[in-house]
Amino acid sequence: QFYKDFYKDAPFVRIREDYLETRFVKDTNYCDISIWTDKRTNRLIVTSALDNLVKGASGQAVQNMNIVFGFDEREGLC
Repeated sequence: QFYKDFYKDAPFVRIREDYLETRFVKDTNYCDISIWTDKRTNRLIVTSALDNLVKGASGQAVQNMNIVFGFDEREGLC
């Protein structure tokens, strides 16, 4: 629940209940996060997936420029 609350206003972060697959983020600016507990070791496991060609430097630059100039953060990225 902490992750869901923390990222509730982040338009490009999705908290997923299932396992991640890179095909879900291919050609997008999304970062998918999955949190689960390994019952065998009693450890919390957090995994994430993103397409570094889109969510890499150029996608992040566009997103940051939108924020700096007061545009919708998603402008030109969705």
